[in-house]
Amino acid sequence: MSKTFDLESIQSALQEFQIDGWLLYDFRGSNELARRVLKLSDGAMGSRRCVYWIPATGEPRKLVHRIEDSALDHLPGGKTIYLRWQEFEQGIRDCVEGRARVAMEYSPGNGNPYVSKVDAGTVELVRSFGSEVVSSGDLIQLFEATWDDHQWAMHQEAAVLTNQAFDVAWKLIADRCREGTGVEELAVSDAIMAHFEKNGMTTYHPPIVGKGPHSGMPHYETGHGKDTLIQSGDFVLIDLWAKMNRPRSVYSDLTRTGFVGEVVPEQYTKIFNIVAAARDAGIQRVREAFFSGRELKGGEVDDAVRAVIEDAGYGEYFGHRTGHNIGQEVHGNGAHIDNLETREDRQILRSTCFSIEPGIYLPEFGVRSEVDVFVDKEGEVHVTGGMVQTEVIAILKEY
Repeated sequence: MSKTFDLESIQSALQEFQIDGWLLYDFRGSNELARRVLKLSDGAMGSRRCVYWIPATGEPRKLVHRIEDSALDHLPGGKTIYLRWQEFEQGIRDCVEGRARVAMEYSPGNGNPYVSKVDAGTVELVRSFGSEVVSSGDLIQLFEATWDDHQWAMHQEAAVLTNQAFDVAWKLIADRCREGTGVEELAVSDAIMAHFEKNGMTTYHPPIVGKGPHSGMPHYETGHGKDTLIQSGDFVLIDLWAKMNRPRSVYSDLTRTGFVGEVVPEQYTKIFNIVAAARDAGIQRVREAFFSGRELKGGEVDDAVRAVIEDAGYGEYFGHRTGHNIGQEVHGNGAHIDNLETREDRQILRSTCFSIEPGIYLPEFGVRSEVDVFVDKEGEVHVTGGMVQTEVIAILKEY
């Protein structure tokens, strides 16, 4: 997020997490998370190693190479210029020696590759000076994933419009199917994109519109042609995401399902009800944790959601994490809702947003129900994007 560098807030967070300092290291753009925290632009990528040391108290230190000695001049603190590798290693020692716990962009066992950006050798070097290296994952969240009040307001505005996009899509499908022509998936996607543009929104990729077996492919690329023609009797999944076309805006990301008919067949209702129960179990786990004031990790929410689907006998058909952090990118840099693909041990923090989107994907069709959850700075849990879907939409009845 494009916030100004705030040393006071970082040091306050280090003290809160009982970490003695944060060693931010980059080599040729290898650590994009550190670069964002340090406000290093993509165009300012250097060719030599640089380090910024932030102690929990006291003055920060910069460690830069002689030929790029101005690389960190925009940041506060003293500067050490190195030339030889021995001088670089001594500079690291001077920063961390005597510090028990040092944060870096590191994940134990690489259990969370979203955080693990520092190479093993550099971690070994820091450890050789007597420090324990701990993950900076929660620190990164504070400065990468938290929203301010203006971003929260823009998300709510986007959520209203993404919710309306489903009405546009379902009505188009209903009208064309009543006419007897049907409508291609791509035409529905195009109508959603036109709705976004008309309402001042932007997105990095068009939505997913999938009928029948296509709905059972989580990352299906919407197509056109006879095989994509949506007609009466078809099951349809729509996954769409967009944000306001303004600086620092954040995404709304929703998925819903419908059936082109007046009565939804039991086979679809049965699977939807399991997915919806799993989704609601995840929302409830978040609400319970923040109501009681206890720490909550992303992996714990994934476990709660996945247990519902596994207990129903469909665990093998839920082949992705439960959700992802949401920010200026639709997949943000905060805690994901995941204990399947990665070991997500970052905390879910206040002022962050994430999706909860379980699915069951069968060969004939797939159901996913996605909502966005925002935990505000007071710890209140908000589910955004209109009314939570409670049944498969009977498109020809409702539209």
